[in-house]
Amino acid sequence: MSEQDWSAKAKENADFHAAALARARAGEAEAGRRLIADFVTQAQAAGLPTSELTARPYRGNARYRTGRHGWYLLPDRSVAVDADANFFILSCPPLLLARVKGVELPPSPAPLRVGERDGESMALKDLLAKRLAAGSSHP
Repeated sequence: MSEQDWSAKAKENADFHAAALARARAGEAEAGRRLIADFVTQAQAAGLPTSELTARPYRGNARYRTGRHGWYLLPDRSVAVDADANFFILSCPPLLLARVKGVELPPSPAPLRVGERDGESMALKDLLAKRLAAGSSHP
């Protein structure tokens, strides 16, 4: 096999794996969207009150307004779902004007496991059920 043939085959393999990964991520995001939509429906039916969602800078203890209302999923208020069934990771770079103007965070694709990077992961389905069970007593 010539070097040119090998290079073409390697590119073909890389493209195949990249496409498979993209399909897997899209499927995971769709499954997460459905779980979150069900959660929002159940939370609204149960009369679970929303609160104003705030984001925390990467460093420091400040909290920035986001202009969104929803439900925090974790006690540390690092992830949340808004009333429109969007998933948010509530962290952002520290910004001087953010204390006054707030921040605009884009929704994130909902992972099927939350917290995998910090070692305390939980299935999104279980986390949403736990949040519903906590009711308005959730921190």
